[in-house]
Amino acid sequence: MLYRIRHSTRYRYDSVVSQCYNQGHLLPRDSGHQCCLSSSVAVTPQPDSASERRDYFGNRVYQFSILSPHREMAVTAVSEVRIGGRPPLDPDRGPSCERVRAALADPTDAAQRRAREFCLNSPMVKRRDALAGFAAAYFAAGNAFPQAVLDLSCKIHREFDYDPAATTVATPLAEVLERRSGVCQDFAHLAIGCLRSLGFAARYVSGYLETLPPPGQPKRVGADASHAWFAVFVPDLGWLEFDPTNDQMADEHYIATAWGRDYTDVTPLKGVLYGGKGGLPDVSVDVQRVE
Repeated sequence: MLYRIRHSTRYRYDSVVSQCYNQGHLLPRDSGHQCCLSSSVAVTPQPDSASERRDYFGNRVYQFSILSPHREMAVTAVSEVRIGGRPPLDPDRGPSCERVRAALADPTDAAQRRAREFCLNSPMVKRRDALAGFAAAYFAAGNAFPQAVLDLSCKIHREFDYDPAATTVATPLAEVLERRSGVCQDFAHLAIGCLRSLGFAARYVSGYLETLPPPGQPKRVGADASHAWFAVFVPDLGWLEFDPTNDQMADEHYIATAWGRDYTDVTPLKGVLYGGKGGLPDVSVDVQRVE
């Protein structure tokens, strides 16, 4: 499938910003089933400098600075991405939980060694006994690991309410677990925390999900949003992606922008400004399928 994604962010400040320095994960990356065909970023006011680089995880990072006074800033990224099919998977026929844990404890190849860093704590996801206990029943030694992860993802979808008012980007994972509510970022972090607490490698994936309007209704411009899900490392299979918010594995409707240890590694847009104060940014996302 071919998609065109338009991601717009506008900041309005209460007072003048004298200068700012920013970076964003707004440009989709390539992977085995995804190819970014074109991409561009437009910034207003005109940046004094702008460049693209790759971060530690191989994500595309767009960085720019504005050195002239301003009270508004708009950033719009437009990309076209081709998404291919993923190999078929029977979750109940994958390697056992015991085998996966053993491979990460004593890696025998480069992929396993690289995956080990995703077993460790990260700024927003710390290993905890409570997280291990929440998921432990699914990860008995002989259970098929992909199926166990799918069961955990289903449990989060089933037991947690999707409530944008329940959390912020800074809400600790312990509060999410206690409140039993949150958004896609929280559910991805929760799954990652459970898996790491049990000795498995899990990472955070940021991107977009194609959403379709009800039958007979036109799609609203700007109605889409950034999305988040998680991936786990499986020996011989690589990284498998799961979406607890929608109770499914990622498929051809998912477009990945970046991945890392947690949200802090892949924030869509962040920076430092001098002067100026304002509220939350206005964000508009459109994911359109190109026939």
